[in-house]
Amino acid sequence: MDKQTTYLSGLEYPGRFIIAGQLKEADEVCMVYGLTGRSPASQARRLVKKENGVWVEPTDPQVILTGKPELLIYPAIMYSTSGIVVSNGKHTSDIMGQLEAVRQPLLALVRALNDWKYEPDEPNFTPRISLAFGGGFNLALSVIRRGEFGSVIRNYFELPLIPGKGWLVMTYMGINVDPLPSFFGEPIFLEMSGRSAEEVAEAVFNSLAPGSGKPDFRVALACLRASIHDGQIQEIKIINRHRGY
Repeated sequence: MDKQTTYLSGLEYPGRFIIAGQLKEADEVCMVYGLTGRSPASQARRLVKKENGVWVEPTDPQVILTGKPELLIYPAIMYSTSGIVVSNGKHTSDIMGQLEAVRQPLLALVRALNDWKYEPDEPNFTPRISLAFGGGFNLALSVIRRGEFGSVIRNYFELPLIPGKGWLVMTYMGINVDPLPSFFGEPIFLEMSGRSAEEVAEAVFNSLAPGSGKPDFRVALACLRASIHDGQIQEIKIINRHRGY
């Protein structure tokens, strides 16, 4: 097994996560957005491709209402001629607006996220994770999490694209305890295995399969493959565990 699937298979509950990197044998960037969930409301979701991206939608609107719909339903991936944005909340739209305005991924994240903080889902206070890519051999990631006494810690990373390598950020550290420990530190350096969005998506989804006797927290996963040079979308693969309505 490669480092990508080996690392993920050791996580019981990563929450939501973003993986981004360069495919080994092509000038193409590959991005993954994954959903896992413990509650019925979190499980009652799927990813749906739309004209300008991939959205999180309910599979059962009544079950979603038992959670916090404003935190569960949002655009997870957006793309335009200016680039690609991935995040775990409604701030995706704000980042895309800034990316279209400034055309610089890191600056777009800083400007768009200035007024955002971690999610108000006490006691977990889930971090907001985001990615921006505008073409070229760099991408930007951010993690906004809760610090001591309710303070807001914003971390931004400008990272290189390296053939066959990628970066991972998650909302949680992968341990299934209460409250869930927030992800912290630098993005995790991984191998990027696979030659297509379909291969990467299936490898990541399968690596998160539960061990014997453990609950299956997987919900959905989307993988996007695009040209490094201009961000042109080449392929999108979506895996949904629950079909829904």
